[in-house]
Amino acid sequence: MMWDGVDRRRFPRAVCRCRIRVSTDGEEVVDTFTENIGAGGVCVVLDKDFGLFGKVSLEMLPAEDEKPILCKGTIVWVVKRHGMHKTEPLKYDTGIEFLDISEEDRGRVSRLVEKIIKEMEAEAAGE
Repeated sequence: MMWDGVDRRRFPRAVCRCRIRVSTDGEEVVDTFTENIGAGGVCVVLDKDFGLFGKVSLEMLPAEDEKPILCKGTIVWVVKRHGMHKTEPLKYDTGIEFLDISEEDRGRVSRLVEKIIKEMEAEAAGE
């Protein structure tokens, strides 16, 4: 069965491409995009493995005209992603659990996920 883009876990996730900046305590900064997002965390693809249980700071822009969502996070899983060609560098699918996120920002993420899920369900129903 193919994944329909909606994950029905405790914090449902939806496919969403938002700009996100991931930084470590060592001041390493990576600008990338989210793969999917939920009220409890986010999945991003990174060029480097930051290590399991590493602490990171996140700055996410759900939309260009909105203020950023700022929080801390913990890397809870990492999966190597091989490119289609041997010359392509490895990438790392990285799951980050939100920590120290304000209730306001968690609510913003939840509303974004709910909106995406409703749009996907309406599309699937042919509306």
